[in-house]
Amino acid sequence: MQVPAPFEYERASSVDDAIALLERHGEEARLIAGGHSILPLMKLRFASPEVLVDINDLTELQRIWVEGDLLRIGAMVRHADLLASAVVGEHYRILHDAERVIADPVVRNRGTIGGSVCHADPAEDLSAALGAIRADVVIKGSNGERVVPVRELQTGPFETVVGPAEIVTEIRLPIRAGIGSAYTKVERRAGDYAIAAAGAVVRLDGDTISEVGLGLAAVGAPHMVAPRTEDAIRGRIPDEETLDLAAQTVAEECEPTADQRGPADYKRALAGELVKRALRTAIARCRGQEA
Repeated sequence: MQVPAPFEYERASSVDDAIALLERHGEEARLIAGGHSILPLMKLRFASPEVLVDINDLTELQRIWVEGDLLRIGAMVRHADLLASAVVGEHYRILHDAERVIADPVVRNRGTIGGSVCHADPAEDLSAALGAIRADVVIKGSNGERVVPVRELQTGPFETVVGPAEIVTEIRLPIRAGIGSAYTKVERRAGDYAIAAAGAVVRLDGDTISEVGLGLAAVGAPHMVAPRTEDAIRGRIPDEETLDLAAQTVAEECEPTADQRGPADYKRALAGELVKRALRTAIARCRGQEA
């Protein structure tokens, strides 16, 4: 029988209250929102927090809104709400692409954006998509707020720069005119973790790639992005030769490990092919050629 170790329960009434509860209970306290990451770990006793701080009443973190040149997404926004948001789809099709292949409707109805980002799973789709976008993460503690690029959030698998008495409050995405974006994934079955996945954000200046962001999941890419590949294709014409170069470079850049989902060489080749597909779709969307 899978039963968590005993723990205490607190329910936060605000962001400041959640921070105060984390400070009061110390490093053995954990936040719980959707619960799809922490509860399975607790049932297997891979994690045994002494206190769970429930933040589901923090309605101020459940908004999606545009402010100036930023798309702002509260950390308590559910995956299903992100997928249903017209304003998100208007600016970043990549997020809708990614959300459609994250787990299943049960998980998407309860799981939160902040929870996914903070869990720092190297096979997690949303973090790869946000890395391609170059989003920023807002982290709040008793000493105030700080903004961390999502590409610098993870310090390793399942580890982030978020402190024990801090909380992620929102994700900020830059709004840029004339971009196209896409996400593609191969999995063993619907709702599974990726064998490999790739996201691309592209901006064209005439017939030249002027801006590009690439995110990778499940293939051992540091911080889940591919900066060498971005540099290799930036400034080039978006033709098949450039896509082939991207595939070759990303296969060399990532460091997958062999497991039950496949050998490392297969994952390298798959990562290259998925980057090509994501780039091809993003470029077509940038040109208004793909619905």
